Amino acid sequence: MKRVMARIITIADKASGVALGLIALANLLFVLSFIILLLVGSSHARADQAAACTGQNLLAELERSDPAKFELIRHEADRTLNGKGLLWRIEKDGLEPSFLFGTMHLTDDRVTDLTDEARTAFEQANTVVIETTDILDEGKAAMALLAHPELMMLPGSDSLRTLLSAEDLAVVTEALDGRGIPLGSVIKMQPWLLTATISIPACEFARRKGGLSVLDAKLAHDAEALGKEIAGLETGVSQLQAMASLPMDLHLQGLVQTLKLGDRINDMFETLIVLYLDGEIGMVWPLFKSILPTDDPAGYGEFERVMITTRNHGMVENAEPFLQAGGAFIAVGALHLPGEEGIVELLRNTGYRVTQAD
Repeated sequence: MKRVMARIITIADKASGVALGLIALANLLFVLSFIILLLVGSSHARADQAAACTGQNLLAELERSDPAKFELIRHEADRTLNGKGLLWRIEKDGLEPSFLFGTMHLTDDRVTDLTDEARTAFEQANTVVIETTDILDEGKAAMALLAHPELMMLPGSDSLRTLLSAEDLAVVTEALDGRGIPLGSVIKMQPWLLTATISIPACEFARRKGGLSVLDAKLAHDAEALGKEIAGLETGVSQLQAMASLPMDLHLQGLVQTLKLGDRINDMFETLIVLYLDGEIGMVWPLFKSILPTDDPAGYGEFERVMITTRNHGMVENAEPFLQAGGAFIAVGALHLPGEEGIVELLRNTGYRVTQAD
């Protein structure tokens, strides 16, 4: 039983940062914090590699090679509502102010080291609210996954062999062989979980194996050490169910395209980190749409609706009790902040004054 549970934990863990198609690789870096906590590294071919990160900043590369395209991206980013900034002050008459903070679910110390403004807001908070507190209890997370095997494995007679075309299956088989992963060992795995298995940089695996926590978990652990109340806006299972609800064709496309990217994935992660550190969240979509165009805009739109917009509305609703109590530090994936249906604007629409604080 322990070995089965360990295997399930390991498979589930790698869904943080999973790429659903080329553009969607960027999204999952900011969502599904539940499963990255469980990163233990069952993919030995990757986890045992050197821990050095090798990615290059694609934005800087684009600015040098195609200044005109870079300016178009910059212009679109500037038009994104609430597209700049990670820390936002939330106020309403008669209530103690709270803060909204955009996170990135990685262990990189450039991400986990808070700015002075964010650190002050965090330390002054009475309650720290993250996407899901399931990330704080590996045993609870594992039991939740065991109760929902359909979220981990393909049902019935379905397998990658039956769902992929012969051409795509050949691509997947060859790419997995190059990573030391036999197709037979993952033939029944949900495609988006397999995508995650091969998409997280080796350096991130190594840091997690060394005991480092992703930013969200680190905030919760720090809050616990300071005696603060800790709460969540979602459950881990609800996050997984949202992902699993997306069309199978989108999952399969994401797997094939991610494997075709090869080591370029490392560049995408590094670029996202740079944008995050600069608070340029509104530039994420324009950049990746430009350099990694998709031939399935409808699929991308469905992904954004399910994984971003719908969850934004749910998180705002679930945050209300903490905002009414006052003194909350609410930390969610940064891509949930900007846009007309981002959390910042949704809070304003419910009567709060929300202003940038960093």
